[in-house]
Amino acid sequence: MPYRFSQHYTLDEARELLPKVRQWLQQLQSLQPIIEEYEDRVGTMLKSGQDCGGDTVNYWLKKLADFQAIVHRFDRGDIQIKDLDRGLIDFPHLMGDREVFLCWEQDEEDIQYWHDLNTGYAGREPI
Repeated sequence: MPYRFSQHYTLDEARELLPKVRQWLQQLQSLQPIIEEYEDRVGTMLKSGQDCGGDTVNYWLKKLADFQAIVHRFDRGDIQIKDLDRGLIDFPHLMGDREVFLCWEQDEEDIQYWHDLNTGYAGREPI
């Protein structure tokens, strides 16, 4: 049976990754407002016909690259960022031969829920 994801996590493996995932989320969440601020600055520069080189653009591009590098860490492991602001994360998991997500939200101490691939947060059920 072909699976949608190439990597699946046991509950223990997903739990073991939580410290890293928490750190990555915090980094993304701290970068997001900086990127948005500099995106606005660059947009204003473009609208006014200013030169878009220099420190402002370089800083913005570096922060975008930092953000992308962290997102790539999630992608490499097939870990899904469902809502960055809430810190909602899904880990692919096999329940028997059925592919589901282990679902975790940033303010939760532990992974306590799962849901089908298509039901999302509303379909969360206790493990």
